[in-house]
Amino acid sequence: MTTPLVETRSLTKEFHVRGALRGRTALVAVEDVSISIERGRTLGVVGESGSGKSTLGRLLLQLEKPTSGDILFEGTSIVGAKSADRRRLSKRIQVVFQDPYSSLNPTMSVRQTLGEVLSVHGIGDRDDRNIRIDDLLERVGLSPSYANRRPKQFSGGQRQRIGIARALAVEPDFIVADEAVSALDVSIQAQVLNLLARLQDDLGLTYMFISHNLSVARHISNDIAVMYLGRIVEQAPADQLFSEPLHPYAQALVRAAPKPVPKRRAITPAVTGDIPNPIDRPAGCHFHPRCPFVMDVCRVEYPAVRHPASGRSVACHLYPA
Repeated sequence: MTTPLVETRSLTKEFHVRGALRGRTALVAVEDVSISIERGRTLGVVGESGSGKSTLGRLLLQLEKPTSGDILFEGTSIVGAKSADRRRLSKRIQVVFQDPYSSLNPTMSVRQTLGEVLSVHGIGDRDDRNIRIDDLLERVGLSPSYANRRPKQFSGGQRQRIGIARALAVEPDFIVADEAVSALDVSIQAQVLNLLARLQDDLGLTYMFISHNLSVARHISNDIAVMYLGRIVEQAPADQLFSEPLHPYAQALVRAAPKPVPKRRAITPAVTGDIPNPIDRPAGCHFHPRCPFVMDVCRVEYPAVRHPASGRSVACHLYPA
């Protein structure tokens, strides 16, 4: 059995906030999350805003420290790693941010932006870096002649390609793509998704692809993890989750995913109500106030994770333990 490239074990992250009436209280952004991502594959993490997807990504990037649990990279824990080890890991774990407009320094040219990354990590001399920058731009579908331009001279799709080039500059193994196409036009989204897929094939990259759009996640992901209020409620291979979602929340998300229709019709919400306040989560199964199949046990007991089929897991009382 091969060791996953990235793995989490019962990962939890709490933020302490000051309430107006109760003093300090805990906002549980991620709770008891266990995932594994094999080398060369893509795990899509989906859910509504506020479900904890981005916080999970920040934990893997070591931008946040977990409250409890563990993160393993190639089987070795990286929680509490020394600064020298974190520096080495930062070359192997990179990120593509959501907003290509704010993630680039407007005062720096593309060559300066990419060159700074190479310089910080001590990669090559000035001539080597210039050659590498030209290669990176070509790899993401941009002309090296653009290297001396600043971000304002590029479209949104081009800026996101520059962001991808920046992530590739240090030859990472694992990339967290946090809503990497949500700020782009639909036609540009497809181009960037195809670019990410091609780079994965060419370079053997491993992705965590965070998105609130299931249709986008389906396009690029091998496996899907569905998050709700900080917990993963279902994990499955992408094709199985879309053909037969098990958790009522996953079913609702799949029904809500845009589909081509021959004529315009009224849109019926897939699930009613809003996601609850993460500071005051419902008792029992956190989804029970919105669930059409709610039972008495759902209101008092959070369900254990069930494994109804190989490679699938679901946290729901509807399935036998």
